[in-house]
Amino acid sequence: MHLSDAPAGASFKVIKVILGREVGKRLADMGFTEDTEGAVVRQGFFRGPLQIRIRGYDILIRRFEAAGIEVEPVGDWSAVHDAVWHFHHNHHRFNKRPKGDKE
Repeated sequence: MHLSDAPAGASFKVIKVILGREVGKRLADMGFTEDTEGAVVRQGFFRGPLQIRIRGYDILIRRFEAAGIEVEPVGDWSAVHDAVWHFHHNHHRFNKRPKGDKE
């Protein structure tokens, strides 16, 4: 599984960084090393960057960089995914204007 697949609020453990060259080295320098645990704080709109908390600090990484980091889930990701789904569906339901209501 890749970090780009992790939902917001999910904790993870880094297995390895599969990106090479400068990008892979930079990620390793920032703390993405084997057996390091972190969490996805939030995700940008339209599959934008991810805010990751790792080694006690927050970092924003691009989605393609997150796709180059293999992780394993820590805890139950299904509960996080269900909560996000529930929030988005209820949020849209309550923000609709009644029919016939004009600005």
